[in-house]
Amino acid sequence: MSALTVAVIGSGPAGLYTAEALIKQGAAIDPPVEIHVDVIDRLPTPYGLVRYGVAPDHKSIKSIAEYLRGVLEHDGVRFVGAVHLGDEVTRDDLLSCYDAVVYATGAMRDRRLGIGGEDLPGSYAATDFVNWYCGHPDVDPDRFMLDAESVAVIGVGNVAVDVARILIREPSELRDTDVSQPVLEALMTSKVREVHMIGRRGPAQAKFTTKELRELGELEGVEVVVGSGEADLSAFDESGESERLAADNRLVRGNYKVISDWAARSGTGAGAGRRLTVRFWLSPVEIQGESRVEGLTVERTRLDASGRLVGTGQHETVPVQMVLRSVGYQSVPLPGVPFDDRSHTVPNADGRVLDSSGQPLPGEYVAGWLKRGPTGVIGTNKSDAAQTVRALLADLAGGPGPDDAPLPRAGLLRLPGAGAGAGAGAGAGADTSSDVAWSAPFNELLAARGVKPVGYDDWLKIETAEKELASSLGRGARVKLASRADIHAACGLIKP
Repeated sequence: MSALTVAVIGSGPAGLYTAEALIKQGAAIDPPVEIHVDVIDRLPTPYGLVRYGVAPDHKSIKSIAEYLRGVLEHDGVRFVGAVHLGDEVTRDDLLSCYDAVVYATGAMRDRRLGIGGEDLPGSYAATDFVNWYCGHPDVDPDRFMLDAESVAVIGVGNVAVDVARILIREPSELRDTDVSQPVLEALMTSKVREVHMIGRRGPAQAKFTTKELRELGELEGVEVVVGSGEADLSAFDESGESERLAADNRLVRGNYKVISDWAARSGTGAGAGRRLTVRFWLSPVEIQGESRVEGLTVERTRLDASGRLVGTGQHETVPVQMVLRSVGYQSVPLPGVPFDDRSHTVPNADGRVLDSSGQPLPGEYVAGWLKRGPTGVIGTNKSDAAQTVRALLADLAGGPGPDDAPLPRAGLLRLPGAGAGAGAGAGAGADTSSDVAWSAPFNELLAARGVKPVGYDDWLKIETAEKELASSLGRGARVKLASRADIHAACGLIKP
């Protein structure tokens, strides 16, 4: 059969693991199927959450970008940046230009709390703050001035930990990271001296990973305090669930060891310039303030004998001047693509997009958080992408069905053609606007609309500009460009 052409919408981990799985699984079919992939992103830069969601001081996680780079540099993969589904192109455009489309745009929006005062100045979604310190081009680098002395971070997951850590740590320690210069300067002048991290349930139910949690206790000049009695597993849990989890679950045990050690040392860090207060069994009730945030009222919670979370009627107001909510992500609908407003996902069966009657839509697939919801870690997207690609190849290329021998999942095989000559093909060396044969219909469509996408070579120019900026500032290996205008200037879309 002739080669398949596939558009993958989104260049984050889900999208790039999908591109990788397409190439690898196509090569594993007997006979092999040649597959060409256009990875399309609304941003001019690739890597999605790895670039704009991982905190700058987590360099080991950010190194995943080096693995993903190998996918973009494969001969059968092309990066098409600065092309927005819904603005420059439509769903019908994509379906007319490619044999299949895989939607992999992630989850870009924070869930709301649904309480009074949530829209006061000083109350923000954690994603806005994460996007700011990660240098996302959608966010003005002057967005956060950090003039609050006390901040509440609502949530007890790893994103909340990242946010709390960036707020409370010594900012000079970020000089060698890729954080943009305006953000670094804002952090250097920050007035934040206390961060309250607040969870509705107890330490056994928190979604931390132990490594992330432990890092908080290692911050120089920061005292970590646990709310009085809140580390006690049975104090607010009549069901015994907390004690069972701590006994049976290794992760919970590790987390609880860290938290109980903090609780034992609470109040012994006199002289530390900054404080992180970790609170459990508190549910946000209202954000207080007239013209801006002045406090957060919370209600004490507990688990009743049946394991149901209930309020106790006991309230307190935490004096804070900023509130950041980190209570989960949600995907947003894509124009024209089916969407379930309850689960905030694209309805699917093994990655096949389903219509309102539950029937698969020809040529449409979904991967990542948009497919399954915001669960798992970055690496979870490998097996998720492999499942979607198996369905796609079974439908379009005679690949194995559910009862046949499984194809390899992403990450287990070398990419075909990715040896010494890798980087010489469409992914690394070709201008996106050039006539790449498999992309000719899409190229012609963009040209007819006056859309000039950002190609992989353009991205390399952005990378070079970031390295040169770091050198000029005497900072680390690279420093992110501070705005979309700077990014466009670096790759020649507009004049500096």
